[in-house]
Amino acid sequence: MVRRKHGVGIPAYRRIQDSIRKRIESGELRVGDPVPPERELSRLHKVSLMTARHAVASLKQEGLVERRQGVGTFVSKPKILINELLSTTEQLAARGQSAKAKILSARTVDDEQEIVARLALPLDSSLLKLERLRHADGEPFSLEISYLSKVRFPDLLKASFARESLFKLLEVKYNETLGHADEEIDATMPDTRTAELLGIPKSQPVLRIRQIIYSTSGMPLIFVLGFYRSDRYSVAVRRLRRNTSGR
Repeated sequence: MVRRKHGVGIPAYRRIQDSIRKRIESGELRVGDPVPPERELSRLHKVSLMTARHAVASLKQEGLVERRQGVGTFVSKPKILINELLSTTEQLAARGQSAKAKILSARTVDDEQEIVARLALPLDSSLLKLERLRHADGEPFSLEISYLSKVRFPDLLKASFARESLFKLLEVKYNETLGHADEEIDATMPDTRTAELLGIPKSQPVLRIRQIIYSTSGMPLIFVLGFYRSDRYSVAVRRLRRNTSGR
């Protein structure tokens, strides 16, 4: 049997990417830390400067690093990707970060008429309200409040949300296939409780995301109100230009 040498067959720029990515995932490089300069990467990995630049540029496209003109390249804040419908657990896992949730409350509410309307439910509907403080790598980063129909999802509050993704529960337990989400994003000032939970001063703005998540059949399933630490997370958006050439 012929054994391949470790790393043989992997493009050089990928080896550089993998090396930097592992240092970020292990915590050796943290948000705001400088990434080795391209000339140093070129020397360490015995590749051309162009190859090292390609590796760093690819990491920048992934959102793992950011360039600061005239200063260098640094580990960037994790980004909330809004061109893919992912749970918080899935988003953090994609970056190699561990996700944990602390359940603040899980109960039935009857006084949220605006949210009932957003979910296209009868006006006298009861809602399930799930409030979670989300952590990434042991640090709080968001307060998320989710609302769902009590009739549509009976016994949901009995689930262990600290260990299981809400998306997975809906897909596995209730056979719901999630399709897309409509979102409203803005910056706002946190109230005292939100600031304390996120570990930030009340004077620091947070990123607020209001989200309606739909099934593939177009039925609104979840309304989510999320407050995210703006000093640790940002939003990444990819916009495609429509072909406007006319004949």
